[in-house]
Amino acid sequence: MINKWNRQALALALWLIAPLSAVSAAEVASSSAAPVQPVPSPVPADYVIGPGDTLQIFVWRNPELTVSVPVRPDGKISSPLVQDMVAVGKTPSSPSHDIEAVLGEFVRSPQVNVIVTTPAGLMSQVKVVGQIRSPQAYPYREGMRVLDLVLAAGGLTDYAAGNRAKIVRSEGGKSVELRVKLGNLVNKGDMKQNLPLRPGDLLVVPESRL
Repeated sequence: MINKWNRQALALALWLIAPLSAVSAAEVASSSAAPVQPVPSPVPADYVIGPGDTLQIFVWRNPELTVSVPVRPDGKISSPLVQDMVAVGKTPSSPSHDIEAVLGEFVRSPQVNVIVTTPAGLMSQVKVVGQIRSPQAYPYREGMRVLDLVLAAGGLTDYAAGNRAKIVRSEGGKSVELRVKLGNLVNKGDMKQNLPLRPGDLLVVPESRL
């Protein structure tokens, strides 16, 4: 038989246990919820980030830090706890490590993925114009060379003056030109003409004077 004091003790125990049970249930529900996953990247891993690109910064187990941000014209990005970090000219894995270093001051062992969801940066492209079969902008990839671009563009036209081609490049705010003999490269296999490209390069193939 439960006396008055036993009933009071039982009520007190139930009052103390109830909040703990609610917290435990919430924790279980939270842990069983499906984590937010990063969207697939439409670009290769060696893609070079440029101004105008849109990046998804995914911080594992920290949805409040997971955001989508643009790369500003100054080449920098900002996200929660991370301000004015340079992203332009880097592959996605590089800012991932940079952001982890900053978040490490606030979050225990952060794991960050940076994904290019909208590749729009001009500095992440190389262009070819003139007497080429498909003159347009092409995505730049690490280690890309002149022959890679020429092949991607379908080769030279019948009216191309390949040996008078040039690469127009921006260096230190100035425009410089590099001569490249595409005719010798394509027709004679002169690999000395297979110059490395940089993001933002423009390959110009003039028309033959004949």
